[in-house]
Amino acid sequence: MKNRTPLVASVMLSAVLLTGCSAAAATHPAGGQGTHDGGHHQSAGVPARAAAEGPSDAAKMVCGDQPMDRLVAILKLDTPPHTVNDWADSTFTCTYHLDQASPAVPGSLDISVQEARDEATALEYFDAMQALAPDATPIDGLANLGFPAYETADGKAVFQKDSFVLTVDASGLPTAVGPDAVTRNALAYQLATTILACWVEHG
Repeated sequence: MKNRTPLVASVMLSAVLLTGCSAAAATHPAGGQGTHDGGHHQSAGVPARAAAEGPSDAAKMVCGDQPMDRLVAILKLDTPPHTVNDWADSTFTCTYHLDQASPAVPGSLDISVQEARDEATALEYFDAMQALAPDATPIDGLANLGFPAYETADGKAVFQKDSFVLTVDASGLPTAVGPDAVTRNALAYQLATTILACWVEHG
């Protein structure tokens, strides 16, 4: 019975994978005029990378088709939100300006990936972040899909997988958003698991 939890977590993640996943991101440099652009289907793995190489294709998935489509579906947006991305200090960040897509969703949402040189270093980053985060609560059991994970009361979900630390930060949004009043914690978690599924599919 001791293998039951990993098995069920695997089944849950496989269910997420059935929705499909785009393998690369629409990349819009910070300060540019980029808007979401679908149809990117390059292959992407999840390797350890040197910071000088720039973000990996897997990291750029956070600004890609699948999280965008999921975000539009959850919040029932009429149009995809404008996105801007940035690469600094080995961290790729995609900012979704939701207020430009719907006046009913004020604020913006950030999804970032910190790339470490290896899995052990990524876990060190994750542990340090969790220790410093106020009101951090571990995401336990099946909900973490077998990865180290925690959430915060202000709407952040953080997962560590391989050499990556994924953070979905919905703290810039109201406590409940969209016509269905989705909590920002639920939104952050759903987007994080969508991206994890992309990484598993293309890993």
